[in-house]
Amino acid sequence: MKLFTIISLAGLFFTFSVSAQDFTNVYSWASTAKKIGEKKYELTFSTQGANGWQLYAPDQTIGGVKTAELVFNDSSIHQESSFAEKGKIKKFVSPVFENSVVSVYEEATEWKGVISFDNIVPAQLQGKLTFSYGKADEFYTAAYLFKVPLEGGAASTTRILIPSIDINNPVNDCGDNETGDKSLWSIFILGLLGGFIGLLTPCVFPLIPLTVSFFTKRSGGKGVGNAMLYGFFIFLIYILLSIPFHIFNATPEVLNIISTNIWVNISFFVIFLFFAFSFFGYYEITLPGGLANKFDSRSGIGNWGGIFFMALTLAIVSFSCTGPILGSLLVGAISNNGGPMQLTFGMAGFGLGLALPFAVFAMFPKWLHSLPKSGGWLNSVKVVLGFLELAMAVKFISNADLVEQWGILKREIFMAIWILISAGIVIYLFGGIRFPHDSPRQKISKTRWAFIALFTAVTIYLIPGVINSKMANLKLISGFPPPMCYSIYKEPVNCKKGFEPLRDYDVALSIARKENKPVLIDFTGWACVNCRRMEENVWTDPFVDSLMRNEFVVVSLYVDERKKLPLVKQLQYKTKAGDEKSIITVGDKWATFQFENFNRVSQPQYAIISTDEKALTKTKTYTANPGNFANWLQCGLDAFKKGK
Repeated sequence: MKLFTIISLAGLFFTFSVSAQDFTNVYSWASTAKKIGEKKYELTFSTQGANGWQLYAPDQTIGGVKTAELVFNDSSIHQESSFAEKGKIKKFVSPVFENSVVSVYEEATEWKGVISFDNIVPAQLQGKLTFSYGKADEFYTAAYLFKVPLEGGAASTTRILIPSIDINNPVNDCGDNETGDKSLWSIFILGLLGGFIGLLTPCVFPLIPLTVSFFTKRSGGKGVGNAMLYGFFIFLIYILLSIPFHIFNATPEVLNIISTNIWVNISFFVIFLFFAFSFFGYYEITLPGGLANKFDSRSGIGNWGGIFFMALTLAIVSFSCTGPILGSLLVGAISNNGGPMQLTFGMAGFGLGLALPFAVFAMFPKWLHSLPKSGGWLNSVKVVLGFLELAMAVKFISNADLVEQWGILKREIFMAIWILISAGIVIYLFGGIRFPHDSPRQKISKTRWAFIALFTAVTIYLIPGVINSKMANLKLISGFPPPMCYSIYKEPVNCKKGFEPLRDYDVALSIARKENKPVLIDFTGWACVNCRRMEENVWTDPFVDSLMRNEFVVVSLYVDERKKLPLVKQLQYKTKAGDEKSIITVGDKWATFQFENFNRVSQPQYAIISTDEKALTKTKTYTANPGNFANWLQCGLDAFKKGK
């Protein structure tokens, strides 16, 4: 079966349903709060109306939708009664809602609602008023985000920016010089590998000799130049696909929030399952034929223009094979907390990987004869990629499970699924599993034997991961499975005994002052791969372990923790850049704390702070070598002793 679908690469992971017109600013609201009793307040919302629009009166349910509702971030806040309304109301029979009688305001109106608090009243209340409006046969819902001061409320005790921390002028000049180049180039290399993999698919591989021969048969040297230009345009097209992320200012912090959101991770899980079964041959992901034909027709226009549209046509017609691989790249860039520039580097690598053979074979056309002939082996590559997409899908549902701590996909269950997937590849390569587009079983080639050996070794390597033994810590894949302690066993062998970092900075600072020790801050996340690698491979080093246990007060701050802060600790924070940000969850607090004081949003990041809250060193990011990390810890300890 063929499945026709349009997937925008720039917005591959998020589908928004939007109206043809932006009605965000149709209604302008004002809000106030008045104390009327112990822990009880009256909220007033007023609007002058909007010309030509009708505002649905509150306390109606039309078509299963509440026309107005107060929404708060804390369940301890309650609306006591229905809204009290003021203004000229109009009733009419609505054709939109099966001729029901509805009440609307066409002019100014004022709504009042009484709320109460179960716990401490904050000094400022943040909330959302949802409302409905329309005209003729149109109906919309919108939200007014408000914040109002509350008389007698307790001021927020949340500390974000600490002025004494000057990370650019630490006591000792040791740590990382965070240029980010390593991260950019590592993403580029991943993209390049993805492009090379994309070449080995049935949609792209047969086009290499066909396209190169087309160019090289045209007027000698000019044909070679055109073929190289064709490769350049392929490279350029994939870079251009990342431009929307720059235009819409997809900042690293936003991408970090997205990558740890449970619903986004669940969406990735579904998308990768979708990709996997496409690779298995049950359906194809394609763009509409009309679109491909339109660009193909333009490939004969002019010289440069025609070559560009030929490259664009290749990108479109090969989408059923390259889309899932490219999607994996985009997800990887976002999950590594990368900003738009990292995404551009990844796309550039992918485009270069696809384009390079067209240029190389154009310069050396005799090499075309050394290419293997197209055949059933290409479909085998797709199927193996399908199995790998399944493994990636499991990783994303594991991220959601870790962030929410559901306990569904414990480490051993995760490993068992990966073992089954790896074993499935081996069985498939032997011919024990067949998919719709597989060729008749033939003699196993040397290349296939090599992949059978590879995935057999992978399967055997993964098996100790389900056993509660010291061998369960599989360092080659460290960070991808859930942590060692997130286990089905009551007492996992590999868990670090007697060492549990604190989870609150102020608590850690208080203890550090009592014990006269520096604070080691670990900015981490439940869905952070490199954080797990550090904990399993570096923190367990005897010297590192000794320093962390005995010389520091360690605090782990989870930037993707979705638990809500107590109401009195929630606030509307104004950043150093002058932007306003709502601090609602524990993760909001620590992610903002990290960026405001240490200028980074990626994890892991480590910082050493003195008892008077001064930076003792530069920060440290992912460090695979335990000796290097231990040297940095010792440098911080020396700085602390110097200060004393």
